[in-house]
Amino acid sequence: MTARTWTAPEVTSSPAPRSRRRRAAVALVAAVLTAAVTLTPVGEGWAWGAPGEELRWYLAGLDHPGTLVQLLGNLLLLVPLALTVHRLEEQVARPRVLVALAVATAASIEVLQLALPLGRVVSPLDAALNATGAVLAVVVAEALATAARPGRRPARTARARAA
Repeated sequence: MTARTWTAPEVTSSPAPRSRRRRAAVALVAAVLTAAVTLTPVGEGWAWGAPGEELRWYLAGLDHPGTLVQLLGNLLLLVPLALTVHRLEEQVARPRVLVALAVATAASIEVLQLALPLGRVVSPLDAALNATGAVLAVVVAEALATAARPGRRPARTARARAA
């Protein structure tokens, strides 16, 4: 039996922890900015945004810049947060997890707008648009990342296979 000596493993500075901390910091900034945009007081109390009325308002006003800004703003609100959280934790790309987090975040914003006297409109339609934008952003990001992977072959069409 020979004696073995123990040597300490070499300590190296890995970029992975630093990169993960950086992504976590960016996600925190995105969350703070989202909270600032949605939870800053604009008056007192709150108003109910009836989904049917809001949907009619959106559909009737698609030719007005104010309506488009509101629509795009709601679709894009959670995109930075969704993308940074996805980069931090790739399990967020799993459909159930992604949808659950997006819906929970969007619903939480509306519940906070209801609970706090911010002078905001509490709208289930806004929550649906927020969650939809977040889910679509991560789905598109995943599709682009998959398409950009080295060694990936483009899908062959039936016409190309027949040739």
